[in-house]
Amino acid sequence: MAKKDAPPRWDRRMHQRLARGEAAALGELYDRFASLVHGLAHRVLGDERAADRITREVFVHVWEHPDAYDPRQGPLRSWVAALAHRFAVQRLRNTGTAAPDRDGQDSPEEWELRVRRASAAARADYIVHSMPAPLRAALELAYFQRRDCRQTAADLGIPEDEARRRLRLGLQLLSTAHDTDSPDTDSPDTDFPDTPPDHGVTT
Repeated sequence: MAKKDAPPRWDRRMHQRLARGEAAALGELYDRFASLVHGLAHRVLGDERAADRITREVFVHVWEHPDAYDPRQGPLRSWVAALAHRFAVQRLRNTGTAAPDRDGQDSPEEWELRVRRASAAARADYIVHSMPAPLRAALELAYFQRRDCRQTAADLGIPEDEARRRLRLGLQLLSTAHDTDSPDTDSPDTDFPDTPPDHGVTT
């Protein structure tokens, strides 16, 4: 029996195909993850054209360095997302390093804080969209639609205790968006968690 934490078969096969230089594999990878990469880049940079450029850079990097991905370290999705996050944060820092202070623009310290906040926001978006659907639905009702716990339970058709449990688990996952929010964002292996597990959530 395969280990529970073994990477999906698709990830392993895709890695092998990329390592062989199969252009069709890159196209398949792009179709699956381009919207994720673009969305994360746009969340950090707030600019459509810059996000387009980061998207291209990420897939060029994947094509040129397929062996940089180790299937034993986690899902391909997480690796690609981490690359997008890393490239976008680097671009944000590179374009903002000369910003002066107080006369309408940020000081270097304020700019660094903006970078960290954008980085954490991108991680939070990724975590929300990767968490199990029952947890995501409870969070969206409670925090985006301003429903209280009783209303959330009623909307989802579940007991109130179960609604509280889903919200608690969802918030625990979301809190990890800030856990690695440090100045060192150069390592893609630490920027994004693997897709969160189901945690035994009932539907």
